[in-house]
Amino acid sequence: MRAIAIVPGSAGAYLVERPEPAIASPDQVKVKTLRVGICGTDREAVTGGRSRAPEGSKELVIGHEMFGRVVEVGSTVRRVKPGDFAVFTVRRGCGQCSPCQMGRSDMCRTGKFLERGIDALDGYQTEIIVDREQYILRVPPELEPLGVLMEPLSVVEKAIDEALRLQTGRDPQAAIAPAWLVGRPCLVAGLGPIGLLGAMVLRLRGGEVYGLNVVDAANARVKWLVAIGGHYIDGRQVAPHQVEKHVGLMDFILDASGVAKLEFNLLDALASNGVYALTGIPEDGHPLQIPGAELISRMVLNNLLMVGSVNAAHGHFQMGAVDLRNAQLRWGAHIASLITNRFPPEKFSELVTKRQPEAIKEVVEWDGNPKS
Repeated sequence: MRAIAIVPGSAGAYLVERPEPAIASPDQVKVKTLRVGICGTDREAVTGGRSRAPEGSKELVIGHEMFGRVVEVGSTVRRVKPGDFAVFTVRRGCGQCSPCQMGRSDMCRTGKFLERGIDALDGYQTEIIVDREQYILRVPPELEPLGVLMEPLSVVEKAIDEALRLQTGRDPQAAIAPAWLVGRPCLVAGLGPIGLLGAMVLRLRGGEVYGLNVVDAANARVKWLVAIGGHYIDGRQVAPHQVEKHVGLMDFILDASGVAKLEFNLLDALASNGVYALTGIPEDGHPLQIPGAELISRMVLNNLLMVGSVNAAHGHFQMGAVDLRNAQLRWGAHIASLITNRFPPEKFSELVTKRQPEAIKEVVEWDGNPKS
């Protein structure tokens, strides 16, 4: 079978032939890959950045945002059956710490976890996948056009859910208002797929959403945001410290920008008792100078909460399925338009290195029917 591989630490990606995996234990599931999303993590790996090959191998099959159809199940499998659409989660726990033993490898304490397509486990840019039942989630057939968005959406679901749980525990008003976000101003920084999916979730929760980016208002990302009721802030015209002047302070901020300076400066836009969730990982490792005393004083005196979030658990994928269905019912086919480009596996290298300006989410189609 075909797969897309890289040599970690080296630039480039290429098609390889691999033996088709077979079910080897009663709890395993065999899935035919239909499509796999491409994200910044993939692009970083293809240019020689963060990734690690499985032990004993020089190559890593890339890809972690998968969607497919079940073709075979082991004798003890109950969650899915042949013909079902499904996704696999990404991270595999260390098996040593209590979070991993409880199925929460996203909260691993040892750092010895593995990740498919990223860290020491082959990924999903391949025709056939076999893995254990505990890592699979059935996707309802009506979500087939959106299923490849499940993994990035799960990251957003975790970040927003954990931030709101913390807010509920510390803010008396949030504790008595189950729908605390309704009508509250929310800022999403970075309008890539993660940011736009975050804006979608916040809109579903009733938030008044503002998206911050540095593209023209005619850009496809901005149009997608506006179509779900969001408002656009052009970061070239409105600096972080000017957000209050232009639109007011924000009760909730979700960062998906991965720009360290912006991530810190956006604290100026956070209202008293506000909560700030970070998902963006800066690519630039250069030192950053910040006014530490002023920053800490603001956080203390204004009861600000800042929380980082990475990866997601099985339950966050389930939350994503619910929100995708609700979004589909509310905004129809517009949600699927987040997927702007579809390519065959042979085009992967070109796609990763020459991203189109109007692209939002790009995917590799493994069913032989790209619709680019």
